[in-house]
Amino acid sequence: MKKLAILAALAALVAAYFAFDIGQYLTLDGIKAVAADLAAFQERNAIAVIVGFFLAYVAVAGASLPGAAFMTLAAGALFGLVGGTIIVSFASTIGATLAFLSSRYVLRDSIEARFGERLKAINAGLERDGPFYLFSLRMIPVFPFFMVNLVMGLTRIRTLTYMWVSQLGMLLGTVVYVNAGTQLAQIDSLSGIASPGVIGSFVLLGIVPWLAKGVIGVLKRRKVYAGFTKPKSFDRNLVVIGAGSAGLVSSLIAATVKAKVTLVEAHEMGGDCLNTGCVPSKAVIKSAKVAAMMRHADRYGLEATTPKVPFKAVMARVLDTIKTIEPHDSVERYEGLGVDVVKGYATIIDPWTVEIARNDGGTQRLTTRSIIIASGAAPVVPDIPGIEDSGYLTSETLWNAFAALDEAPQRIAVLGGGPIGCELSQAFARLGSQVTQIERGDRVLAREDDDVSDLARASLEESGVRVLTGHAAVRIAGGVLFAEADGAEVAVPFDALIVAVGRKARLTGFGLETIGVDTAKTVVTDEFLATKFPNIFAAGDVAGPYQFTHTASHQAWYASVNALFGTFRKFKADYRVIPAVTFLDPEVARVGINEREAAEQGIAVEVTRYDLDDLDRAIAESETTGFVKVLTPAGGKDTVLGATIVGAHAGELLGEYVLAMKHGLGLNKILGTIHAYPTMVEANKFAAGNWKKAHKPEGLLKWVERYHAWMRG
Repeated sequence: MKKLAILAALAALVAAYFAFDIGQYLTLDGIKAVAADLAAFQERNAIAVIVGFFLAYVAVAGASLPGAAFMTLAAGALFGLVGGTIIVSFASTIGATLAFLSSRYVLRDSIEARFGERLKAINAGLERDGPFYLFSLRMIPVFPFFMVNLVMGLTRIRTLTYMWVSQLGMLLGTVVYVNAGTQLAQIDSLSGIASPGVIGSFVLLGIVPWLAKGVIGVLKRRKVYAGFTKPKSFDRNLVVIGAGSAGLVSSLIAATVKAKVTLVEAHEMGGDCLNTGCVPSKAVIKSAKVAAMMRHADRYGLEATTPKVPFKAVMARVLDTIKTIEPHDSVERYEGLGVDVVKGYATIIDPWTVEIARNDGGTQRLTTRSIIIASGAAPVVPDIPGIEDSGYLTSETLWNAFAALDEAPQRIAVLGGGPIGCELSQAFARLGSQVTQIERGDRVLAREDDDVSDLARASLEESGVRVLTGHAAVRIAGGVLFAEADGAEVAVPFDALIVAVGRKARLTGFGLETIGVDTAKTVVTDEFLATKFPNIFAAGDVAGPYQFTHTASHQAWYASVNALFGTFRKFKADYRVIPAVTFLDPEVARVGINEREAAEQGIAVEVTRYDLDDLDRAIAESETTGFVKVLTPAGGKDTVLGATIVGAHAGELLGEYVLAMKHGLGLNKILGTIHAYPTMVEANKFAAGNWKKAHKPEGLLKWVERYHAWMRG
């Protein structure tokens, strides 16, 4: 009944607002008319006018009705700058609190029951930093104040805190609006609009959000840097921690714009991609593909043969590939480009100081204006009984371990059905090992559509991999991995166990905990890749949300530019178009959303598909397995929302869709582009052609048919 009473009261206020056409008075002309009518009455009944205005303002704000801004102007016209500011400051706070309490009392329980988990994070943030967050919303009116009142009522912020922070946060805007009202009251003709006072008031109205933003920035910096002493001068403009893709690109950009930059790396230059990830895995995948082609040479009119795989030579080639590419990322190259490279372990002492325990035994301490954390990620090792005594390998350790072997391991167990697990399983199966792949979920490549996962599994099994989906590893003992499915155990003996269940950000050992940089699964950053400290940034796997080398390089541009030039302008990291490739045979490449994600997000899409078994070049090369699948909006627009390609060279074919999505080119543009014949990339044009056929104007074509018949006589 109490909730109904509150709702009834609010409904009555809203009804009165419209029934008595109160809105006509809450305009610029209405303000002047009311001010003129009240002038004489106000002289005789000043207290009554103040009380009446105060209550009316509280009612308008409490019911979240439009017109509060015009009433603030009216307060200036009626009561002057000081009086109007005092009246509006308290009336707006009381009205806002009433709206806040109404929302809390009427809506919060039902909203929490439905969205409780989502509100937990918001409430936790408000509990930690609520007053400052609310103060920011009040100072910088990004959202209408009535919306702030209603939304905040759903949270757990205290009512008294809400009141005093709201009053303080709205004060600057109140003063500016009231002052504008005092000037408007003095306008007697059109020429009065051009008076310095009125112009100045409107200038203040325009700059107050920027002024408020600056005040918030100063207060935020003072709060976050409290307890730290900023140096008066700096040894470096930028210190970058980690020489993987993000670190290399960040330091190169800094050196290119003539900043003094130090790049710190404890291990090998080039990071995981060069030394243990992209490069070695693609080298072994190529050797494995050649072995598979020899086994299936009859597909090309040749005699099939069982390849003799000198495993040591294959692994030597993998290591040679790394050494061939190493100079691109070497210390010598980067020092030649102007980067100060230091080999050692970096620890952030305070927001402007980095201490380096050098590999040569020395210690170096540098002060710097900005820091970029680019420490990358490491393999996840699940907590399975017996795993620590199993001699397991990861994508980081298997290369040197396998390079020491004369023969490939006879039996390999691969734990994980993601991209890394799938690539390694297929490669080593093709090189002669008996590979069993264990995946807890019901599909390999679980982020892809069902048809993609099914095709990937078929390819793995065709390569000789035993795929066990829906199996959870429960223990390891005596060179045997035991996996459980539907209550039954399956024993998987192995000579080598490869753990490939994912990667996690490297967050420890850099001093982040000491200075209070927020971390969850990654370093917590804003849209500019800055941490809670505006001069400390993160990029690459350690920042997330993607763990791709090309995304790390992409983020590095934003992190380094914002670190060096953020005082003048900052750039938000752009994740709208992120391609990804799994280097199975056939390859799986994707950009944008797929069917599964579209359904999860409630996006209505149209799916266009072109199968490669119809493509001339694919037929000529016996590479007909796969397809091109394009998602466009339901309703006939040719905008590319996502594309998935499965097939030979899918990673290369995807580039056209990445370009199209980045620059807003639709399928009609792809269809109208000349593609060389015969090439695999024609598949993209034919997919666009299939979309066009599905949208041909049937009604118009009937008339065209009649026209041609008429032309034939």
